[in-house]
Amino acid sequence: MKNPLLRPWLTEKSTGLTEDRGQYVFQVKLDADKIDIKMAVEEKFGVDVKSVRTLNSLGKTRRQNTRKGLVTGKKNDTKKAIVTLGEGQTIDFYSGANPKGDA
Repeated sequence: MKNPLLRPWLTEKSTGLTEDRGQYVFQVKLDADKIDIKMAVEEKFGVDVKSVRTLNSLGKTRRQNTRKGLVTGKKNDTKKAIVTLGEGQTIDFYSGANPKGDA
């Protein structure tokens, strides 16, 4: 399988998990399994992964009133992975980021 990691899931809650427990949250592909996620994180960031937990979130149904009537749609389903690293290991998501926005 190609790289199952889509992006880091950076929210207030996931940042708290990182600071308190050394856990990192990623959005992953829907067909990714725990073994693929573990291998991808270890290969990409060069860390030891202790455990991987996954959760599926179903997309919400949305309705909108328009001139043509009621239009219904659905947001995309997502899958998140909570990765626990070995003792004393970290991942720096901001190492290549430029705070001023200059290229």
